[in-house]
Amino acid sequence: QVQLVESGGGLVQAGGSRRLSCAASGRRFRLYDMGWFRQAPGNEREFVSSINWNGDRRYYADSVKGRFTISREDGRNTVYLQMDSLNPEDTAIYYCATGSTGRNSGEYDYWGQGTQVTVTP
Repeated sequence: QVQLVESGGGLVQAGGSRRLSCAASGRRFRLYDMGWFRQAPGNEREFVSSINWNGDRRYYADSVKGRFTISREDGRNTVYLQMDSLNPEDTAIYYCATGSTGRNSGEYDYWGQGTQVTVTP
């Protein structure tokens, strides 16, 4: 069983930045592939970014490429999502998950509870 806890969400103006964190339980975090997804009201959960277990492969949705950066800090059992140049279309609940680097949410085993990010015009 892996527990994931997201933090860092909140209200931000368009053009601003926000850094999300996802803290994971377990001694094997350094072996985990990790991903970030988001879900806006009325929409399906969509892939945002992922990073493999040793950090040498990172993937991004086209909608966030060049604006968002995923990273990990194994000593803190934490994965981050740095979000820059935010726009109102980025408003969503952001979830972290573990088990894959794929773009399909069904490939992931464990999920956090999510953190709300709201971007105002």
